[in-house]
Amino acid sequence: MIDWKSGILGVCAALAMVAAPAQNTSPAKPGAWWKNAVIYEIYPRSFGDTNGDGIGDLNGITEHLDYLADLGIDAIWIAPFYPSPQVDFGYDISDYDAIDPQYGTMADFDRLVAEARKRNIRVITDLVLNHTSDLHAWFKESRSSRDNPKADWYVWHDGRPSGEAPNDWLSLFGHSAWQWEPARKQYYYHMFYREQPDLNWNNAEVRKAIDDMIRRWMQRGVEGFRLDAITTLFEDPELRDDPMKDTLNGAGDRDVDHVHTDNLPRLHDAIRELRHVADEMPGRVLIGEVYLPNVQELAKMYGAKNDEFQLPMDTQYGFLNHLSAADFRARLREAETELNGNVPLLVFDNHDNRRSWDRYADGLHNDAIARLIAALLLAPKASSLMYYGQEIGMVTTDPKSKADVRDPVGVTAWPLFKGRDGERTPMQWTSGRNAGFSTAAETWLPVAPDYSMRNVESERRDPGSLFNFYKALIRLRRENAAFRDGEFALVNENDPNVLSFVRRAPDGATVLVALNVSASPQAVNYDRHGVALLSSFAATGATADLKTLSLPAYGVWVGQVR
Repeated sequence: MIDWKSGILGVCAALAMVAAPAQNTSPAKPGAWWKNAVIYEIYPRSFGDTNGDGIGDLNGITEHLDYLADLGIDAIWIAPFYPSPQVDFGYDISDYDAIDPQYGTMADFDRLVAEARKRNIRVITDLVLNHTSDLHAWFKESRSSRDNPKADWYVWHDGRPSGEAPNDWLSLFGHSAWQWEPARKQYYYHMFYREQPDLNWNNAEVRKAIDDMIRRWMQRGVEGFRLDAITTLFEDPELRDDPMKDTLNGAGDRDVDHVHTDNLPRLHDAIRELRHVADEMPGRVLIGEVYLPNVQELAKMYGAKNDEFQLPMDTQYGFLNHLSAADFRARLREAETELNGNVPLLVFDNHDNRRSWDRYADGLHNDAIARLIAALLLAPKASSLMYYGQEIGMVTTDPKSKADVRDPVGVTAWPLFKGRDGERTPMQWTSGRNAGFSTAAETWLPVAPDYSMRNVESERRDPGSLFNFYKALIRLRRENAAFRDGEFALVNENDPNVLSFVRRAPDGATVLVALNVSASPQAVNYDRHGVALLSSFAATGATADLKTLSLPAYGVWVGQVR
């Protein structure tokens, strides 16, 4: 990114400079399809139910591939569908090489991959590599004795002389991260639920088993993997206590700072090994679930030689959880200048966080803010990660009582934390029964009450809907050279309310993006003329004198400038 001076003179200079030859016009490497891609996360339990049991399935995804193709999605990331006791709804895997019967069969999965490929949609699967279910065959053997062949496949330690747990490490889901196993007379470590024992990534046999499993899925046509909770693979071998904080977590424990159980240096060796395996088949991509404190740590996730993740999630951007032009500008500047030229992966929504509608909305301008979020996600130079239902404005729908909670962490922490059920409710397809998600008498989670008004069927028909705004933005990314291949530069950097940047195509064609990140109208001056390509308030194709551009509250204007 070019760091341009602010003010009108700076804007004029910036718009003139973007017509100059690019400094780096090297084409993307063959197979680097993930650059500028729009990836769509599907929570399979909640997307489409084809057998009437109230739970989504793989065929329910296949059934809606035409919808995803129409939206313009490049790839789908499917949350875990492997056999699992469903303690953590699939993130406790009991067999990495099979399909949980409630989601379908391996034949269903193969059909999904084949049908997606026909529509130029790639399939990315979720890999949970930090831990397995305690019902996995590996753990059953490991827990049986101290001298079985898999005795060292998980993280086992003796207790303290008093018999208490080895140290103070806490599970992210509350209470001690250690569980006593009578058969071994030892404790095993679990960063998450006690039913999710951590694998021992210091064990070469474990790593080989994981590598071989990844190869098998790639051979089935999987074109990428999202690696869950990847920064938690390693723990301090000296078992040093994590420092205590002054706050309490949702389970009532005193919080700890996970300095000895998260993002340890050995992590990068493991990621490089995984990347080496993925690179055996061209075009495979690794996405990292990373929640990191700063851009410097995020930059490390790409690898010193670009040999780790292609797309570690930039969660510092989309999870600001407040609307600030200055803060979004700072995060974009970091993403464009401090990732060593790598492509950021922007994300606002996923299955573990309240939906962006609720985190950013103010109750008065919700629809306008939803369009602003869409532009913040899709207009910068980046790959983008969406979450099912984001494009129609699905909201977080929390359980009304503890008895209604399905997410175990919500049961533990109620009412301080109501769990993650609210962002996982069924996809709202129609205004009919169960929002068109299922014919069941009861769905695994209740459909959100607003489904009769907010659903795919009605929004596809409405040219002014949020769905059609997302669709138009995604089409711009594909068809407009500035969005598809263009460079990025911030402009008007001192404006406290309006975030502005330009995208410049290799041929010099320039698009201006102006985003009012405030609740009051803003007048801006770019000393140019333009034609609206997409706007939340102006007609597409309308000409504008950008010397007197007026942006309504949370208004979005995207246009070709001259």
